[in-house]
Amino acid sequence: MKLEELNCINESVHLGKYIEFREYVKENMTHPDWLGDFSKNDLIYILNNNSKIWIYYLKEEPICSMMVIPSNENALSKFKLDLDYKDVVDYGPMFVNSKYIENGLQYQMLKC
Repeated sequence: MKLEELNCINESVHLGKYIEFREYVKENMTHPDWLGDFSKNDLIYILNNNSKIWIYYLKEEPICSMMVIPSNENALSKFKLDLDYKDVVDYGPMFVNSKYIENGLQYQMLKC
């Protein structure tokens, strides 16, 4: 399966559907704590601060998702990194529907 075969939603992501998909994926994970737990308010805050969410669908079924969270000067200073914060991002939750694991979708999302 290739990402380009899927319908990508990355504008005006419906947060309720995103959270519902994330919770579905967590229910099927061996280590659900690895995925984290941004609340709806957390998501609204980070999206209002230049973060972005992508959800990939096959017809109406969510297949995989990822989030990119831009860094800021304060975050980098904590780690004493000599980098321009404008060039640094963090990949937030990245997950795949359990029915589609082993298709290399996480790697494909990282390459986007």
